[in-house]
Amino acid sequence: MHLNTVGEPWLQRYTSVLAACTFLLVIAGGLVTSNDAALSVPDWPLSWGRVVPVLEGGIRYEFAHRAAALVVTILTAMLAFRLRTALAWVALGTVLTQAALGGLLVRFLDPKGAAIVHAALAQLFFGLTVMLWLGARTSWPARNGSVPPAPHLATIALFLQSVLGAAVRHGVLGPISHVGGAVIATGVVMWAAFPVLISEMENPTLRRPAMLLLSITFSQIFLGIGAWMSRLANLDAPQPMPMMVLFTVAHVAVGALAFGASIVLAKTLRHYAPASASIPREGMAAA
Repeated sequence: MHLNTVGEPWLQRYTSVLAACTFLLVIAGGLVTSNDAALSVPDWPLSWGRVVPVLEGGIRYEFAHRAAALVVTILTAMLAFRLRTALAWVALGTVLTQAALGGLLVRFLDPKGAAIVHAALAQLFFGLTVMLWLGARTSWPARNGSVPPAPHLATIALFLQSVLGAAVRHGVLGPISHVGGAVIATGVVMWAAFPVLISEMENPTLRRPAMLLLSITFSQIFLGIGAWMSRLANLDAPQPMPMMVLFTVAHVAVGALAFGASIVLAKTLRHYAPASASIPREGMAAA
């Protein structure tokens, strides 16, 4: 069953809720990492041997993350069994793998590698929920044209940048690698979005996702600077300080939004860019 053949308002609402809940799950995961609460619950799937533990200290963040993950898993399973499409099954497999990795993080003594994979899968799963939401829209034209490479490269670059960010947060890489990745990812985003704005400024269908991607990406840069400066200012703090947590979690969350926005731009260009290529590939290559 193709998503567009369902054509029911419930599907648009349901996939919107799923994407929103997944975004909240990303925020919950960021709160766990930023508050050094990842190992505050030593067992899994129970929490301190209970379904609902005593909510104090870092346990609050870890339990909230687990509860959000359970809700998202159930929502994804219900959608997969209802639609029975490849994309929905892939999303379900991804979130189940996420849950398994969450358990491994509790069991392993040195979970850094698993934690980075966990973060990467979280980003990937959010992108899949965005694709499910896009597929549920009934207004997509039948045209399935070619897309210039830049939007796809922007999606890949933003995904890899999120993986680098996870490696930095877990102490596997230094911040220079993340900064270098930010420069490259921003350049690719500009390559993808600016030609659209130049040639399609009068077309809101194409202009809006391009502007959205640019604005989110530039906001992400300033949030990254704020996160790094707040971390430097609190190096001697005995525990994570609220300002550092705020900037770090916002940086993670907006990074996910940038990744989702790049998917929206690529999808929109595929269905709405004129077949006569008013966004010429030569212009994009030279951008």
